[in-house]
Amino acid sequence: MYIHKIKKTGNMKVDAFVLTDNISEISEAIEQLKNVASLPTIVKAAYAMPDIHWGYGFPIGGVAAFSNIISPGGVGFDINCGVRLLKTQIDYNDFKKYIENTIKELYDVIPVGVGATSKKFDKKSFKKIIEEGAKRAIEMGCGLSEDLEYIEDFGSISPASMEDISKTAYERGREELGTLGAGNHFIEIQKVEEIYDEKKANILGLYKNHIVIMIHTGSRGFGHQIATDYIKLMRNLHNDLPDKQLAYAYFDSDLGQKYYSAMNCAANYAFSNRQIITHYIRKVFSKFSKVEIVYDVAHNIAKVEKHDNQKLIVHRKGATRAFGPYHPDIPEKYKSIGQPVLIPGNMGTASYVMVGTNENFAFSSTAHGAGRVLGRRQALKKLNLNQVLSNLQKRGIIVKSKSKKTILEEAPDAYKEIDRVVEIVDKLNLSKKVAKLIPLGVIKG
Repeated sequence: MYIHKIKKTGNMKVDAFVLTDNISEISEAIEQLKNVASLPTIVKAAYAMPDIHWGYGFPIGGVAAFSNIISPGGVGFDINCGVRLLKTQIDYNDFKKYIENTIKELYDVIPVGVGATSKKFDKKSFKKIIEEGAKRAIEMGCGLSEDLEYIEDFGSISPASMEDISKTAYERGREELGTLGAGNHFIEIQKVEEIYDEKKANILGLYKNHIVIMIHTGSRGFGHQIATDYIKLMRNLHNDLPDKQLAYAYFDSDLGQKYYSAMNCAANYAFSNRQIITHYIRKVFSKFSKVEIVYDVAHNIAKVEKHDNQKLIVHRKGATRAFGPYHPDIPEKYKSIGQPVLIPGNMGTASYVMVGTNENFAFSSTAHGAGRVLGRRQALKKLNLNQVLSNLQKRGIIVKSKSKKTILEEAPDAYKEIDRVVEIVDKLNLSKKVAKLIPLGVIKG
């Protein structure tokens, strides 16, 4: 019902699978997935999550594993764009009168939007952060050592060397650490609306009507520049590409290893970016409650992982890792339930907390969000700002945004229904529902 198989044909080296309830609305993205299935050293199959839509090279929602290539188009420009969920001990009824002021305080404290900058990090501090990740941000006063336990890869991926990034990437990155950015990135104050699995929710520390905060942001201009630099270097390496946007390097080549290192620098930057924003949020919430990390997941990344006793380079672009119970790479506290999976909705709709399963169908991957149905230009043409704001107001959602254009581009009507996406991944056992979160206040760039 939800699994659509595209048999190997033409230059495809493996089959492709699209996991959706409506294959007719994504024809361009399917062509991209077929191109991914044509790349050398691809293993098993190419997969598309239910939030699939057209992207650069790989479709967004694309998952593929290779024995010996790495492709920047399979990672994307916003390397380790990811989601972090924070929990509090605050009951909604005690907090609702403070929501508007708290959103304003967060907006005033956290730099948001295109061109937003924070303090400049000196070269030595910046080097430590991109090479060693969130632990260095914590050592600089932005968090607690126990935070690391609840960040994917403990907030640090290696190898990561500053020697493998350009001067332009450094210049773009050093002023944007601790900033939210624009586009689909957000900070939301949310309420736990529904619990589907009380035992798992208790282990995660999630309780009905409690206040949580979700952060969705990535590596900003730093990651974008790294992607741009390495796509340019790889563009003309191979003449047999089905699409120039699928440029790649052999993983064990000098260029492949340099990109892998640079990509990891961007991933570490993103973990640190969310860590610094967490620090700001804790300051604002200190008068109400302690704020703890539930989990932090990475999207848009290539990871070296072992699947079926084979070491592979798993590309997840607009997809997230979803390891099942007792996997060695998840926190001890969560071993019995599986890795937490965070699937954000879009402005004005629910988000979901799920947990990974031992289903290895798509290299232990799951969806990362709702997935677009309208491109940003289409949204600007088709949607009405007053109507969008009115609909959000009717739902009691407070919105603070630097740009009216962003509100239109990221309006709920520009995305698939998140409930549909989550239902599919739950039914396919890619990850299982634990809790539903609804937005109370939203900050956009």
